[in-house]
Amino acid sequence: MLNRQTIAQGVTLVELLVVLVILSVLAAVAIPQAEVMVRRDNEIELRSSLRTIRVAIDQFHSDWVAGKIAHDDEYASDNGYPVNLDVLVEGVPTTSVSGGDRYYLRRIPIDPFTMPGEFDHPQWVLRSYQDSPDSNNWGGQDVYDIRTASDKIALDGTYYNAW
Repeated sequence: MLNRQTIAQGVTLVELLVVLVILSVLAAVAIPQAEVMVRRDNEIELRSSLRTIRVAIDQFHSDWVAGKIAHDDEYASDNGYPVNLDVLVEGVPTTSVSGGDRYYLRRIPIDPFTMPGEFDHPQWVLRSYQDSPDSNNWGGQDVYDIRTASDKIALDGTYYNAW
């Protein structure tokens, strides 16, 4: 003979609905938080990439001023800045007696907000020493500064391309 406890071991429809509602509320809270965390990580990566490239450009210029690298039009402009970003990766001949090349970057960092090949959009916007600070077109003489090509808004309300 079956007693009442053995029969009542299943889950009622109301209990199942309550559990589903609780899980839905938790998901509705967790998903936006996860998106913010991913965006924050991308912002940190962007700041790091910009800092890495800018330090390499500044080091190149310092070495040019100090005479550690050749004053060659193929690598540096008349102002001592690299003629393009590839120069920082491919290396520049040194003026030391031992010779050799000096490298400033292992690779050009990736912009997390404008991935390569995305809509045939360039990753980085370059600025020449002669260009105005708010210029959107690179003069092509040298690489004095760099910024992201993304026109998205950061978590702090600023535009990424203003960093």
